[in-house]
Amino acid sequence: MDAAVVISGAGLWRPEHRITNEELVASYNAWVDRYNAQHAAAIAAGTLEAKPHSSAEFIEKASGIRSRYIYVKDGTLEVERMRPRIPHRGEDALSHQAEMALNAARIALANAHKSPSDIDMVIVSCAYTERAYPAIAIEVQHALGIAGFGFDMLVACSAATFALQRASDALKAGSARGVLVINPELTSPQVNYCDRDSHFIFGDVATAMVLERAETCTAPHGYTVLGSRAMTLYSSNIRSNFGYVAHAEDTEPFGPENLFHQNGRRVFKEVCPMAADHLEAQVAAVGLAVPDIRRWWLHQANINMNQLITRRLLGRDASPDEAPIVLDEFANTASAGSIIAFCLHHEDLVAGDHGVICSFGAGYSIGSLVVRKR
Repeated sequence: MDAAVVISGAGLWRPEHRITNEELVASYNAWVDRYNAQHAAAIAAGTLEAKPHSSAEFIEKASGIRSRYIYVKDGTLEVERMRPRIPHRGEDALSHQAEMALNAARIALANAHKSPSDIDMVIVSCAYTERAYPAIAIEVQHALGIAGFGFDMLVACSAATFALQRASDALKAGSARGVLVINPELTSPQVNYCDRDSHFIFGDVATAMVLERAETCTAPHGYTVLGSRAMTLYSSNIRSNFGYVAHAEDTEPFGPENLFHQNGRRVFKEVCPMAADHLEAQVAAVGLAVPDIRRWWLHQANINMNQLITRRLLGRDASPDEAPIVLDEFANTASAGSIIAFCLHHEDLVAGDHGVICSFGAGYSIGSLVVRKR
């Protein structure tokens, strides 16, 4: 019989800077005016399309997003720049993502009543890492003084739940006794702040979770992992093409085609039914039914997607208590969204309550865990 695995601690770290929809739109519209003025002749001749204005109301209606946190705000709203001005750090300094990861990791360890000596496996799992190697996870492991091993995972917006499954499997197999899963989502450098349809989507944040075997858990809020499930299905509808091969392709490494872009309508149409079917099957696989789930901690990409998925599952609209929404404050934080929802909305559950942590995104990829409050 497999050893019972518990999520014993969760940590959320927010950057100190925020950007509201109003700030973002003011900057974008000023850039649009500048662009259209510079290309007025081509636009008048019909050889170039004018860039459209946006509004805070459009953003909120399309996504449910009202604001986002950002690691570095400086430069992001400057019409001449339209990207964060993140200071370069030398190879002997702590990397930006490792700093973010450590902020969340220390909170998760404290909430789990654990110290670095209780951890022997570190997974940094997120949509982007700022370098290829050495792994951010190994840098974090070193900074915390953890004896063991670490590695990075990139599974786009499903990275957090895929990593939680890897952690659970390692604990069940006996290859780890304590696992720290961290999601330092530094998404802002990959955002095209000059694109009306995507400039508002992402925010920066870091989350972390501690997993261990049930017999070592002393945390006040532990959740037994009843089952996990992951699936992927190739799709090109969500892409971020930036990579080292651009150096050899003689293409523009930071061109619009290499930054984040998506076919939003197709993603909505295809992912929502996939996610609902996945969740229903996942709940059934552990011997439960949809009405047995007290709380759904779902991926936070778009409020309309979440509402459609929960409506398909429940046969009605879910209440904020049943399926908390955090993207109004945080925006889409890639893989961290469902973990943010968990961090902010789990302590009120009582022993025996069931919940589901789920994320979905590029790939396509979907990952989920069914848990029970201890």
